This record gives sequence, structure tokens and C-alpha cells, in this order.
Amino acid sequence: MKDKKYIALYRSIKNKINHGEYKSGEKLPSKRVMASVSGCSLITVENAYRMLIDEGYIEPKERSGYFVGKAAFHDGAEKENTQKKLQLLCEDRPSFDGDYFEHSVWSKTVRKVLSERGRELFAKSPPDGCAVLRNAIAEYLLRYRGMFAQPEQIVIGSGAESLYEAAIRTLGRDRKYGVENPCYSQITTVYEGLGIAPSPLAMGSDGIKSRILEHADIDVLHVTPFHSYPSGVTASAPKRYEYLSWAKKQGGYIIEDDFDSEFYIPVNPIDTLYSLDDSERVIYINTFSKSLSPSFRMGYMILPSHLKHVYDGIMGKYSCTVPVLEQYVLSEFISSGNFERHLNKVRRAGSTRRQTYGECS
Repeated sequence: MKDKKYIALYRSIKNKINHGEYKSGEKLPSKRVMASVSGCSLITVENAYRMLIDEGYIEPKERSGYFVGKAAFHDGAEKENTQKKLQLLCEDRPSFDGDYFEHSVWSKTVRKVLSERGRELFAKSPPDGCAVLRNAIAEYLLRYRGMFAQPEQIVIGSGAESLYEAAIRTLGRDRKYGVENPCYSQITTVYEGLGIAPSPLAMGSDGIKSRILEHADIDVLHVTPFHSYPSGVTASAPKRYEYLSWAKKQGGYIIEDDFDSEFYIPVNPIDTLYSLDDSERVIYINTFSKSLSPSFRMGYMILPSHLKHVYDGIMGKYSCTVPVLEQYVLSEFISSGNFERHLNKVRRAGSTRRQTYGECS
């Protein structure tokens, strides 16, 4: 596609300035003269000059005309760059099993938000995330999961890793942390990145072995009780109460990563540690990477109310890592019931697969 005339003129004048044909402080031809010389309209010259002014190449002086800016422009870097050739990357073709994700519904949701929210989408997100999404998540958790959390306890973040770090920074890097062994590799990567060497706690058939937990020299227990990866272990109800008892007895905390729990097939899902906790010792983390798509780098963390002010003091100065548009779209997707319909569709498909092919051993 050919450049518009004013862009071509802008580039021509810019190149002359960079190559020294128009020197710093030199007066440029008037707009009428430039229009005559270049064979274009006065409006074309005005648009080109306006672009050059915006970028600092020229300076307008009232009743005097336009002058080359005083900043030193030279052609060295430009010549050097034109001699280099970009080595473009191959286009990514990521695989995603999205058979059950209704892209048309998500597209309609995006259009609805763009149409109705308008200028709101250009405002900066609060550090904890937009209230509309925090409200939607709180209502969803109560309605669909039976979990009660005030919206003000909820913090929005871009995926599990950023929320792990936020939880660790809130509790303090001077604490002693314990993780499942084996565990999701990114968990230990985050800890190591913060200069922490977490204690690996051996797993049994229903969670961390009782003897190991009892004698562990730790203050914080980081667990994935629903579906630990890569072991696939799900903590039993007695084991969950054991974790909570440990936290209460030690005065410690539990970071609960509730990965994959939305797809639990039985009618009554196992209670989360957060739901069973009566002493506010659990920090709950979940994301939409599994339930929607890995490309949705959005997750949330629920903090005990007495830790929220600690979090605000430490993390409140940082910006939210999730774009406002994505927050509004997800909140609409949840509030409209589309998210729950999507989960139920995937759960039914999973149940059918199990009945047809049998459980894997």
C-alpha cells in the first residue's frame, strides 16, 4: 500500500534533516513554497509539518516560519541501521485443545464491553485490579464454589507465578517455606528467584507425609491439594484438616494453589483449604489458564483480611499486571453466566470421556 502523500513528504524532509541538507536552526520553505516545490496541497504540507513538530524535528516560530530543531540530528545511526537486516522470528503456532471453548461467545463479550464501557477501558487499573472483576469473582466463588470472600480481599494478577511472588513478598522472604516434593517446577523457580530455598516435603498417596510435615522446620506450607503436579495426588479430607491443624498450631500460613479444581467431576467438589479454614491462615490462589486457555494470563489471590493491609503496604505501589480491557471482558464473561456454562460443558465432556474410555490407571 502506498504511503499517504503527507507521510511521504514528512519522511523526505526528515531524511534531509538527518542527512544535513537542512541544518540545525535553518529556516524551512514556507508551507506555500513547499507545496509548490513538492507538487502537493497546502493541507498535505501542514500535516507533514505537524508530524515533524510533534517529533521535534522542526520548531514553529510565530510570524517567522518553521526552523530545523536545535537538537543534533545526524545520519550515522540511520545509515548503520539501513545496512542491517532483521532476522524475523518464525510465527508461533501454539497448540491448544480448545474444542470446548466457544470463541464466538468470547468475541461477543469483547464487542459488548467495548461498546458499553468506552472511556472506562482507558483508565489505569487500581493496584489490586478493577472492582468490577473482583466483584464478579467473589460472586462466582460463592455461587459456584460455595466459597465466601469479600471482594476487597481479592487481588488480580497475571498468572500463578506473579501471584506466588506477591504472596511470598507479603509474608516475607525471611520465613521458612515448604513445598511438595515433587511439585510444579515453576513454584521452586519463583522461590529461587527471590533468593529462597524452600524445603522439599515428601509426598504420600494423599498428600505430604504426616511424619515429614510434623518435623519440618518451616513457617509457610505451599501446597496444591486438589491436583498436585506431577504426582497427580489429591489431598484427602483428613489430610486437609491436618494441614490446617499444622498452620494453627505453628502460627504459620498455607499458600493454597487450587489448580484444576473447577473440573472436578462429582457433584459435590472437595472443600478447599480456604473454605475449611476458621483461623485465617490460608492464602488462596487460582488462575484462568486451565479453565479458559493458557493465553489468558489472569489469576486471583484471596488474602486473609488481616494480611490485606500488609499486602497493600508492600505491593500497593506496583501497578496491576493485567490490562483493564481484559479485566472488564472477563468480568462480563463471568457475570453473564458464560463462564459457568463453559465449565459445565467441559465437565460433561470429561465425564463422557471417562464413561467411554474408562479411568486411566
